[in-house]
Amino acid sequence: MSSDVTDVLAGQGSPGPECSPGQGCPKGLRLPELLAPAGDWECARAAVENGADAIYFGLERFNARMRAANFTEADLPKLMEFLHQRGVKGYVTFNTLVFENEMAVAEQYARSIIAAGADAAIVQDVGICRLMRALSSDFPIHVSTQMTVTSAAGIEFARQLGCNLVVLARECSLKEIAQLTGAALAVPNESALPIEVFVHGALCVAYSGQCLTSEALGGRSANRGECAQACRMPYELIADGKPVALGDRKYLLSPQDLAGLELLPELARLGVASLKIEGRLKSPEYVANITRIYREALDQLCEKTATSDSGTNARNSSRRYKMEMAFSRGLYTGWFGGINNQQLVHGRFGKKRGVYLGQVLDVHNETVLVRLEGPLKPGDGVVFDAGKPEHAEEGGRVYGVKARNGASGAPMASLTFGRGDINFARVQPGDKLWKTSDPALERSLRQSFEGKTPKFARPVSIQVYGKIGEPLILIVRDELGHVARMESQMPLVKAEQQPLTTERFSAQLGRLGGTPFELGALQNLLEGPALVPLSELNRLRREMVERLSALRAQPLRWSLKARFTNGLSPSSSFSIFQGFREPERGSGAQLIVLVRNLSQLDAALGCGIETVYCEFEDPKKYREAVLLFRCAPNRSPHSTIWVAPPRIFKSGEEWVLKQVRSCEADGYLLRNYDHLSFFKSDRRIGDYSFNVANSLAADYFKSKFGLERLTPSYDLNFTQLEALLRAAPPEWFEVTIHQHIPMFHMEHCVFCAFLSKGTDFTNCGRPCDRHDVKLRDRAGTEHPIKADAGCRNTVFNSMAQTGAEYVTRMRELGVRHFRMEFLNETPLQVTQTIGKYRQLIEGEITGSQLWRELKLFNQLGVTRGQMAGKGP
Repeated sequence: MSSDVTDVLAGQGSPGPECSPGQGCPKGLRLPELLAPAGDWECARAAVENGADAIYFGLERFNARMRAANFTEADLPKLMEFLHQRGVKGYVTFNTLVFENEMAVAEQYARSIIAAGADAAIVQDVGICRLMRALSSDFPIHVSTQMTVTSAAGIEFARQLGCNLVVLARECSLKEIAQLTGAALAVPNESALPIEVFVHGALCVAYSGQCLTSEALGGRSANRGECAQACRMPYELIADGKPVALGDRKYLLSPQDLAGLELLPELARLGVASLKIEGRLKSPEYVANITRIYREALDQLCEKTATSDSGTNARNSSRRYKMEMAFSRGLYTGWFGGINNQQLVHGRFGKKRGVYLGQVLDVHNETVLVRLEGPLKPGDGVVFDAGKPEHAEEGGRVYGVKARNGASGAPMASLTFGRGDINFARVQPGDKLWKTSDPALERSLRQSFEGKTPKFARPVSIQVYGKIGEPLILIVRDELGHVARMESQMPLVKAEQQPLTTERFSAQLGRLGGTPFELGALQNLLEGPALVPLSELNRLRREMVERLSALRAQPLRWSLKARFTNGLSPSSSFSIFQGFREPERGSGAQLIVLVRNLSQLDAALGCGIETVYCEFEDPKKYREAVLLFRCAPNRSPHSTIWVAPPRIFKSGEEWVLKQVRSCEADGYLLRNYDHLSFFKSDRRIGDYSFNVANSLAADYFKSKFGLERLTPSYDLNFTQLEALLRAAPPEWFEVTIHQHIPMFHMEHCVFCAFLSKGTDFTNCGRPCDRHDVKLRDRAGTEHPIKADAGCRNTVFNSMAQTGAEYVTRMRELGVRHFRMEFLNETPLQVTQTIGKYRQLIEGEITGSQLWRELKLFNQLGVTRGQMAGKGP
């Protein structure tokens, strides 16, 4: 064999085909991976046959889309073989919080995922990251968007945790992404973490991992894959006690769908490694449609010749039509362009609409006259929009379309429908018309993935070697780096005429129809005018396909330890699987009070509270709060005041942290990864936003960062909290037993969007400083909204909830720190409530008496029914 052939087999020959993910292209870009959703087998095939480089999917448990069909552990080997044969990666979503009493099951899931040769797991829970890394030193772990990474500190946190890629929060702009990809690449190359962003699909209005709405209102935790989509419901805006007239805008928390198609060149230029399409609850037609659109657009980034403007405009118009037909609540670039509160949420509907067709002009004799602004043909499905999407709407399939011109020359059409399909009395002039179904498009999409014959092919490069009297040698390489060598069963002979040429090789070896391959680059390195029969070239081609397919189908072999080892860090002092243990019991319990204004602080101090937290909308007032605290008469020498920085941090907001620290409080209530480093020399307590749900996560924050205490995740019901308190030292934790649960935590500013004409804090006039605002839901309940120093909004549950019934048992388990949080309560209410909880702590009243007397919602974590023993 020649040295050239040896070099190729050793991986030193020509690179893979142009423009594959991670490869160079003529314009100097590195194409990002295209990652598509798959809720079931049909969706997986739809993604593969339309050009996805990877898919992500969930199993029966521990995934954030529990309503999807999902796959099973038994499906994994077959699914991974199918994907790998097609040159596609498969990422398993392990992206929920995992409770202590589920860790044994979680370990088995992790083992199944690793053993099946999955390409990575997408993980939310810090404890699961540690578990997976303990089981396997090389299995890739991707940080889920549920980890709320918005900063360089978040990326570094993921790197130190042993993760391999970070999915950024959707709220990051292109400018911020540029800073974060730079931050990721600033560390040594072998440690740099690739960045993934969502590029298309539904947008959560709240930061993923920081939304407690479904849990607070219905016991269905978004952090457990059971989001009830309360953001898509209608709300009424109440400002200073009065309804605000907003016309037909009722869906105040429902963002338009993300469409980042036009920003692909910039995302590629920034070095984003992976582009993620949302939609594990969507149909296979949706997956096929959106995947194909983004595949074509990405491939065109690497075209050497530019298309004409007219061709580009027509293509973009066609793509937008298809995207709107796939699923659309309106399409927008989300936060990629920065904050624009007037554009993000239009407020007019919260469900799929499709393509806008125009407005109804007249209804007569079961015929609807429409000013037509979009394409429509018989058989298409439509819906009439009367501005009340919360009610049943008229709609159906169009039977006939008769075009006509109006007096002004505007295109119009008379529409007829099947008999009895439409109640024409409910269709009025002025109604909007939307196309919701295009059967022709749907048929073509299904055809793209139905059947067993591969429809999407990936390029292979071939190098041809040989000389007269020796076998013909083919070296073939796919875009993933698989290399195979074939040689002819007969020697090359001298060609008297029509020798083998590059063109003849391409014609014969390129006949790859019905296979998952297509011919890419071909390099002819034959020496002399040589020849073999065409039948031998055909045999070599078939062998090439078989060999490459076999190489691709081999499962990935990750390292996997035979048994889990407990002491994951030298400081770890407990075993998570050793079973329940008796906790250490101390004498006394401490009541901690969080206040949100100075009058509440004064009331708490008047009650003799020794540990007080302040969470103010304006951090400038922390200095006054600390002064008030330190000047309080009869203050205990052991008393302390702690202040809370905002829950989210982004680059450029260091000034907020400096302002918080300037108050010189005794300590700080930390909420995110930047707080861990910025306040590392101060006294620190970790808040619920770190989502600590199991002992492995608790140990990481407690031992690595030296936090004095941790607040368990609000997703834990009492049974799950009890398991955590038995597995880890209970003195590590403080438990919130009274609060208005913070439901939505959003970059979206309701004040700016609906009480001003501005787009962001630079031009909104700060209505948040002048108005007390609430959202009234369909049940008439009014939920307060607060804006923090970064103009991020939190919607709080209107009703305070209590875990008073469980305090006695928690004390028996060893908990000594109990937190109360106030919101809008008056000083008198603060004083009365503290008094009742004091009586509870001292054993003078029961938990049941407390919540009945104070008329509180009896809830800790999720619903009372689940706390009473319902399984996780």
